Amino acid sequence: MNTNITSLRARVLQPEARLIEDEPYFEPVRDEVALFEAAYASRLPVLLKGPTGCGKTRFVEHMAWRLKRPLITVSCHDDLTASDLVGRYLITNQETVWVDGPLARAVRAGAICYLDEIVEARKDTTVVIHPLADERRILPMEKRGELLQAPPEFMLALSYNPGYQNVMKELKQSTRQRFIGIEFTYPDAAVEAKIVVAESGIDPADAEKLVRLAHMTRNLKGSGLDEGASTRLLVHAAKLMRLGVAPRTACTGAIAEALTDDEDMLRAVNELASSLF
Repeated sequence: MNTNITSLRARVLQPEARLIEDEPYFEPVRDEVALFEAAYASRLPVLLKGPTGCGKTRFVEHMAWRLKRPLITVSCHDDLTASDLVGRYLITNQETVWVDGPLARAVRAGAICYLDEIVEARKDTTVVIHPLADERRILPMEKRGELLQAPPEFMLALSYNPGYQNVMKELKQSTRQRFIGIEFTYPDAAVEAKIVVAESGIDPADAEKLVRLAHMTRNLKGSGLDEGASTRLLVHAAKLMRLGVAPRTACTGAIAEALTDDEDMLRAVNELASSLF
C-alpha cells in the first residue's frame, strides 16, 4: 500500500519535458522577449513578476519555442518539498531506485525549468535552487552525494504574483538577487483586445467591451476585490460568447464568479457587465 502511494506521488510530481513545436501565441508588451533572450545567452536565471492571468506562463512557453529548448513546468504549492524537485529514492518491485525530480531532469536535459508561483512552495525549496541560480550553476543532490553541473543550455525561470505577498509568503532577498527580473502587467486596451480576439475568435467589438469591463474591475482592486479580471478570464468569457452564451451570462460565469464570492461584489461586477452588454 505504502509503495503504491509513493509510486503514485512520484508519477504525479514528474511533469514531462516537452519540446514545443508550434509557436504559442504571445503578444509582446515591452522588451520582455529581448531581455529573456539576453538572460539565456548570459546563462542568467529569470524571475517573472506580475498579476494572475497576465501571460507569464504563455510567455515562458513562447520563449521555450523560440529558443528551441524543452520545457519542464512545475506548479508550486504548499506541500512541494526540495525532494520533490531534486529527486528521491523509491521502492519499486522490491528494489530501491533513485528517481530524478523535475529540476534534476531539466538540468540533465539542458531544458528550461519553470517554477510557477514559487512563493507557494515550502521555504526549503528555494534554498535548493540558490547554487543553481548563481555563477556556480550546480544542483546539490545530497542524498546521492552528487553535484549536478548545469550545461550551458539549461535555464531556470521562476514566477510569482507580488500582489499576494505577505509576511509568510514572500521571496527573500537572498533569492531575488540571483535573478534577472521581468515585470508583467496587463497590456494596454488595444493590445489586450487583440489578444482576446486571437485566443477566442470573438468579434472585435465584443472583445473591446470585455476589456473595458476588465479595466472597471481592476479599479476595484483593494476596494472589495483582491484582483481585477485578468486577460485569461476575458478569454474564458469570450470563448463562451463565441459558442452562443449570452454576454451577461458569460461574464457572470467566467468573470464575476471567478473573482469573488461576496454577494455585494458579485452584484457590482454583474452591473458593470450589464452596462456594457
